[in-house]
Amino acid sequence: MTFADFKDAAGAMRDSVVQWRRHLHEHPELSFHESETAQFVEDTLVSFGGLEITRPTPTSVLARLVTGRPGPVLAMRADMDALPITEATGLLFASTAKGVMHACGHDGHTATMLGAVQQLVGMREQLVGEIRFIFQHAEEVYPGGAEEMVQRGVMDGVTRVIGAHLWAQLDVGTVGLVEGATMAAPDTFWITVRGKGGHGGIPQQTVDPVLVGAHVVTNLQSIVSRAVDPLDPAVVSVTQFHAGTTHNVIPETAELNGTVRTFDPELRTRIPQLMERIIRGVTEAHGATYAFTYERGYRPVINDVTVTREMQEIVEAACGPNVAVPMRPTMTGEDFSAFQQKAPGNFFFIGIRNEARGIVHPHHHPRFDIDESALETGVKIFVQAARHFNGVR
Repeated sequence: MTFADFKDAAGAMRDSVVQWRRHLHEHPELSFHESETAQFVEDTLVSFGGLEITRPTPTSVLARLVTGRPGPVLAMRADMDALPITEATGLLFASTAKGVMHACGHDGHTATMLGAVQQLVGMREQLVGEIRFIFQHAEEVYPGGAEEMVQRGVMDGVTRVIGAHLWAQLDVGTVGLVEGATMAAPDTFWITVRGKGGHGGIPQQTVDPVLVGAHVVTNLQSIVSRAVDPLDPAVVSVTQFHAGTTHNVIPETAELNGTVRTFDPELRTRIPQLMERIIRGVTEAHGATYAFTYERGYRPVINDVTVTREMQEIVEAACGPNVAVPMRPTMTGEDFSAFQQKAPGNFFFIGIRNEARGIVHPHHHPRFDIDESALETGVKIFVQAARHFNGVR
């Protein structure tokens, strides 16, 4: 196969890629438990021939296409894990695993990468250097599979790394590109407010942790609105508040949980300090006490400017003009950032939204689905990236 043929070949194998995606969608597995998924990926890769295949961890797969000719080492990544969500799509290939669903598109990521691998194996003579295909486990759960795979050496010697996410906020047929800060560092916090319980009809004899917790929630909002430069992206969200067991008892404690999202390292360090100052002040003012736990999550995804501009050329060559669109950064998180610590890279976004077909639900929604024509777009881009970075000159 020559590079002149690759666009037609991508279209011809559309059915295979769709069937791989549907098989994976029907058989989802949670983070760090992707045993059957990894075996399916390995078996499919073996059927292509011409690859060096290893298992860096029990539930991940690495395939190396080694050309034998000197050149760069390009890494491409797809994640494979699903979410603890009960599917409500009504699809014929809906999840058969109780309470588990591919509600973020990772089934599509894996199928797309398999399609790209199959094409690139046939193009070996037109390539130089090496291409590594990283099928990663556990993107959804911190500490994530990317860091573990990096520690196992999958990025050693890599010169560039790229990855993609199917994206519900983009219309199908478009590809989103971001230079620089792209996805935020997702940190997590837990707060326990401890008061003095008692009868709901005699509140003066209690220290109400529900009231104190409510003031904590309200005052935490002042961090972003008043303590952070308006030009610095930041999010502080309390997403859980649990207290009490019945209507007439003021409880002893209230439990709060939430997330902080930032790009700037200094701000990432400062926000938990600001949070604890507020929590301490509010609880002391009401005669309560507190416990505060803060856990740093993934690093932010920072796209290399040079690689991103090259990706603009790649998308245009693979899909035509006007497909690549500039996209604003998102405050969601991704452990692709671990790979970017080892090599300059780009993480791009493939549109899957199709309002005419009712494909409008966001990621992590029980009715999340994708327009499967986006899979072909992904195959074309990954194959063209190999042509751009590792093609015979």
